[in-house]
Amino acid sequence: MRTTISSFVLRSAVLASAGACAAFAAAGGAPEHGLTQQANEIARPLGFPITNSMIVTWIVAVALIFFARLATRNMKQVPDGAQNFLEWLIEALYNFLEGIIGAHLVKRTFWFFATIFIFILSANWFGLIPGIGTIGWGHRTPEGFKIDEPLLRGANADMNLTLAMALMFFALWTIWALQEVGVRGFLKELFAPKGETAGLLKVLMVVVFFAVGCLEIVSILFRPVSLSFRLYGNIFAGENMLEAMAKLVPGLGWLLPIPFYFLELLVGLVQALVFMLLTAVFTLLICQHEEAAPEATPGTEA
Repeated sequence: MRTTISSFVLRSAVLASAGACAAFAAAGGAPEHGLTQQANEIARPLGFPITNSMIVTWIVAVALIFFARLATRNMKQVPDGAQNFLEWLIEALYNFLEGIIGAHLVKRTFWFFATIFIFILSANWFGLIPGIGTIGWGHRTPEGFKIDEPLLRGANADMNLTLAMALMFFALWTIWALQEVGVRGFLKELFAPKGETAGLLKVLMVVVFFAVGCLEIVSILFRPVSLSFRLYGNIFAGENMLEAMAKLVPGLGWLLPIPFYFLELLVGLVQALVFMLLTAVFTLLICQHEEAAPEATPGTEA
């Protein structure tokens, strides 16, 4: 709950700061050119479009694979260096998720949650490297050189990637739910009345929980949208804020964004954590089993 509140506060601060910077620049008469909502297509080999955000996605994925191979190339009983860091990260994530979704469920789902957290965090921080979004094709203007098509763009500042990750989770969520509770348990979790009732009240509760189940289905179908928009909106707003601060005062574009880089480092971590936590909690809610009431042992009854 605290993580969700922190995420909301940070997201609001980022959006407000970006809007204030843009309004200030517009009030001063300086033209403002923010990051385009759509990723730029930079090549089309054999008819396959390649965008600048796709290149960043591939770079981050290859870098993570290379690091994992490097860290596990010569495994040691007493780890050091890259192996020590990787084992610490994996163990910390495993223990953290085990405390949330339980030992049974974490064994089945840890590979996805850990991968999605590490990838989102790496992509968010990689997008803050100087040159991402500021090197590319453009033209000269009286205010300076304007980038029309940046060579690289933050991976999660592209809705296509965030939506793809959300849809992948939705597919895995359905598979995990059916494996854990089956079709009957899945439908029971959605539509079955909760609690012990009888008579007319039981009929009323059946109707009420059926209506609640229909609303829950709508909520489930919108989860990929909310997950993708939350991550995309925060990263996109952060990049626009950094660009606005860089153009706010001529001659100080190298200095003003520096404090906001630290904020974006925190936002990148929080958003990766929020995406992982929300997907983990959604999985727990549908996959948890009802515990049977403990049987009374002989001699303990009054």
